[in-house]
Amino acid sequence: QVQLVESGAGLVQPGGSLRLSCAASVSSNIFSIYTMGWYRQAPGRQRELVASITSASNTNYADSVKGRFAISRDNAKRTVYLQMNSLKPEDTAVYYCNAAWPSGTSNWGQGTQVTVSS
Repeated sequence: QVQLVESGAGLVQPGGSLRLSCAASVSSNIFSIYTMGWYRQAPGRQRELVASITSASNTNYADSVKGRFAISRDNAKRTVYLQMNSLKPEDTAVYYCNAAWPSGTSNWGQGTQVTVSS
């Protein structure tokens, strides 16, 4: 079972940027097989997919973040990143890292708070 540790969150003004990181506890070879994703959950709302990246580095984004957010991975560092630009107050949420094995098994990080406010 993979352990995931998120970092990089915080408070930012509208229009600002943040980069989230998620480090995995498995080896680089194993990490490279996972589809990695970032999800978020705002108060009173369901958890939603923000972005994902497959083992082949194919990416997928929620419509609400297309053109503003970018997901990437560094298999050697066993880390997935979420670069968030042009942040809006509606991006405020707890952001969760997810690792999905091809069989469907899924693991979650503990979540990290992103707040966009002036």
